[in-house]
Amino acid sequence: MTMITEFDTSLPSIRQVQILIKQTIPAEFKLLTGDIITGRVLWQDPHCVCIVDENSEQTTVWKQAIAYIKPKS
Repeated sequence: MTMITEFDTSLPSIRQVQILIKQTIPAEFKLLTGDIITGRVLWQDPHCVCIVDENSEQTTVWKQAIAYIKPKS
């Protein structure tokens, strides 16, 4: 049996990522491994975000692996 977690748009973290998506703002994602991914967020679901880099390559990252998200200005 698969459990689907509701997407709670009242959470500030969910809203922040939605703003990055809607405004196509590039961001830096530091992962718990120390890796850094920079790009635009294409989508998010309750578990993952998809980031597209300057070469149009998409990376899907589990939210649990993210240490921080920093919008690039």
